[in-house]
Amino acid sequence: MSQSVQGMPYNVETRHPGWPAKLGPLRVPAGVVAVRPVRLRDAGEWSRIRLRDREHLEKWEPSAPGLWRDRNVLLAWPSQWAALRSLARRGQCLPFSITVDGVLAGQITVGNVIRASLRSAWVGYWVSSEVVGGGVATAAVALVVDHVFASAGLHRIEATVRPENGPSLRVLVKSGFREEGLFQRYLDVAGDWRDHLCFAITAEETGNGLVSRLIAAGKAEHT
Repeated sequence: MSQSVQGMPYNVETRHPGWPAKLGPLRVPAGVVAVRPVRLRDAGEWSRIRLRDREHLEKWEPSAPGLWRDRNVLLAWPSQWAALRSLARRGQCLPFSITVDGVLAGQITVGNVIRASLRSAWVGYWVSSEVVGGGVATAAVALVVDHVFASAGLHRIEATVRPENGPSLRVLVKSGFREEGLFQRYLDVAGDWRDHLCFAITAEETGNGLVSRLIAAGKAEHT
């Protein structure tokens, strides 16, 4: 059965273009990075990382009702996974897990997918504190951006980040995103309305692809 989602035909039984997909692997200093769809069985490792890394993650993520522990215990994952899978099946997002050496190490999501004449989305990501600085987030962003331009039919990817978030800013700059401006009081993060810098990249700006750039720069290699 086929129908149209925002101007692009797709098969409702096989989901929208670019989903599901397994991306990589790429070897970076932290290990072998791959990207795959989120799984229900990610629950245990997802919860372990999120609870352990509260100080590392909470200050950058949008505020949400309830306590951090309640939102990130093992039993919180099934409903989040189901919601992400439902959005993916409707063509509205591409939710991925990041793995390093086969072990869950974070998430990267392409969200608010708009097709028709805009063909745009945003990308957001987090990685375990154990792999920060090891090239994991940069590799995941490169894999996913190349994928959504080549296989998911998108043209523009946007990312917003707080000016104080140095590691995330470095990931976007290294990946070739350009700064477009400042969104004042853009998101409620850590209990207050925070300014965010807006970065973006379009398909024409990636050349032979972000993964190829990383490899050419000696920052990653195929395995």
